[in-house]
This record gives sequence, structure tokens and C-alpha cells, in this order.
Amino acid sequence: MHWTDRIRQVKIGLVIVAVVIAVASLVVSNILTHDLSVEEQHKMEVWAEAMRSLNTADDATDLNLVLKVIDENHTIPVVVMDKEGEAQFFRNVEMDAQKTYEDSLKEAAAIGRRMKQAGQHIRLQLEELGPGEYIDVCYDESLMLKRLQTYPFVQLGVVMIFVVVAIFALLTSKKAEQNKVWVGLSKETAHQLGTPISSLMAWTEILKENYPDDDLIPEMDKDVKRLQLIADRFSKIGSLPEPVPSSLNEVMDHVIDYMDRRTSKKVQMIKDFPDHDIIVKINASLFEWVIENLSKNAVDAMGDDAGQITLHVEETTTHAIIEVSDTGKGIKKKDISNVFRPGFTTKKRGWGLGLSLAKRIIEEYHHGRIFVKSSELGIGTTFRIELRK
Repeated sequence: MHWTDRIRQVKIGLVIVAVVIAVASLVVSNILTHDLSVEEQHKMEVWAEAMRSLNTADDATDLNLVLKVIDENHTIPVVVMDKEGEAQFFRNVEMDAQKTYEDSLKEAAAIGRRMKQAGQHIRLQLEELGPGEYIDVCYDESLMLKRLQTYPFVQLGVVMIFVVVAIFALLTSKKAEQNKVWVGLSKETAHQLGTPISSLMAWTEILKENYPDDDLIPEMDKDVKRLQLIADRFSKIGSLPEPVPSSLNEVMDHVIDYMDRRTSKKVQMIKDFPDHDIIVKINASLFEWVIENLSKNAVDAMGDDAGQITLHVEETTTHAIIEVSDTGKGIKKKDISNVFRPGFTTKKRGWGLGLSLAKRIIEEYHHGRIFVKSSELGIGTTFRIELRK
């Protein structure tokens, strides 16, 4: 199974587990909340009956039992109000200790009215005390019940954080593993190229001695040195080469010179540089490879058609700007976000590593930015690089 498919399945699995846990937690919590709410309501009915007994007590009433029932309520907020809406008694209701008892009763009355409006009250008719006499026992949910109601949402938040952290860890490990693969592949390529390049360099020197007047041998020598430069670039992938102040104009000129001699005459290389040198800290060898890669992609985008590749350089007060534009087939909008992803390619041949390595060279080694500035099907594409000066 491909690593990407495995990661996708793991992410889907984590999301499903999170949803199951959240739903189960909500269902269980809802059942517990309902049961506890019913139990509290029954307790308040018993408590209300105790209040009735207290208000209509006679010599035969067991006040010890009544007071015990009333005193055992340590969690449910209660306000007892008369028919005029005045608070007569309250319990488990938070009050400012600095307030007088009369002020506390007024505040308790306001709280009791809110409880009553919410439908949480029991009316006790006290006909024994006179016609139309009654009290309202107003109550609210206990602190424990309120906490239980919010618990599933807290748990859901914890589960979601776990899922996000787990997915982030998976993506990080995936990226780290991919980086190891690309670095290992690059260094192994450089190692494998080393022996034949050394042999070619030796044979070139022999040819120079035997055929000093042959015009093709210097060209062969240039290509061999080019191979050596490519191997050197691959060997630096994975390490942190030290950038040094370099002329951006000269580096770009080297790329144009190299590409112009190896590109179809149908493709015109256009240079758009300022008159003055732009000096930036770069590793010239690796940076040239990035521009070459963008230029080669531009050539591939034009196929066998005639076209132009424009290399534009400018500077601001803080950045050096490099843009590589072509008049090729363009990139589909849905593919723009994937062009720097390792393995992504629209070509029939190739591994899709060029732009991925270019992004790594620019962002990790040069602390710059590289992105698709614009692209339109049938018109062309512009890649933009921004480097701090």
C-alpha cells in the first residue's frame, strides 16, 4: 500500500474514532443528565412537602424529620416565595457576604422569579393558613448537573485536539521520511556519478594530448565539468551549504548561457535585468540548479512549439525578486497547489522531484520563498522567487 494511501486511511480512522467517542459521550452524558435531573426533581418534590409540613406544622408534626429533609439539600439552589413574590427563604444560592439579610432576600426574589419563568417551581397550596394562601418553591439545576451537561463538550474538545495532534504527527513523520528518501537518493546519485565522471575527465585529458587541435574536445570537456557540477549539487542535498554574497546577475547569466546552447532555436531566452549588480547571499551552484530546473520546465511546457522564456530580476529595499515566465501550456488551477509536492508531475516521464527540491533549496537553504505567481491555460506560467537581501 502506498504511504499516502496509508496516511489517508489512518486520518479517516482517527476522525471516525473521534466521532464515535464524541457521539457515545454525548449519548451517555445525556442519559446521565436526564436521570440526575429526574432525581433532583423528585428530591425537590420531597423538599417541597417538607416545607409544606413546616408551614402547617401542629403539635403532632415531627419537626425533626422535616428539618432534616430541608437541611440535607446541599447542592440544589432553592428560593421559597410567597404569593406576593417576596422571598421568604433561600438555600444554596450564592450571595455577596457584604450584603444585609434584607438585600439578600431581594436578590433571592429576583433569582426566584427567573427560576419561576423557566418553569422550575412547585406551588404548594396552604389552605390551612387561609383561603388562597400558597408558596412557590423555585429551584435550579445543581452545580453537579450543570458540569455534567458541559462535560461532553469538554471531552469533545479534548478528542479533537488529540486527533489534530495525531494527524500533525503523522504528516510530520511522513515528511521526515520523504526527506530522508530524497536526501539518500541525491547522495547516492552523486556517489554513483563520481566514478564515471572521474574516468571521463581522465579520458578527456588524454584526448587533449593526442588531438590538441580538435574543436570538439573542449566542448566535451565542458559537458564533463557540467556533470561534475551536477554531481556536486546532488551531494549537497541534505547538508546546509553556507550562502556567500554573490552577483545575482552573473548567476542568471550562467543559466541563460547554458540553457540557450541546449534549447531549441524555436525557444527565445529573454533577459530582463537591471543595469546594476544585485548582490545577495546564495549558494551559487544550488541556486543555478533551481533556475535551470524552472527553465527546463518552461521548455517542456512549450513542447515543440515556438515560445519565449523571460528571466526577470529586480530588487526592493528588502528583497531580490526573480521571475521565470514562459508562454507554454500553463498549469490547471487544481494542480497549482500540488506542483511542489514530491512525486507530482504532469509529464509522461520523470519522478516529479525537481520543483520539490527547488522549493527546499530556496526555503530551507536560502530562507526565501518560491511560488506560482500566475498561470493560465494556453498562455503561460510565471514562477516567482523572493530572497532577503
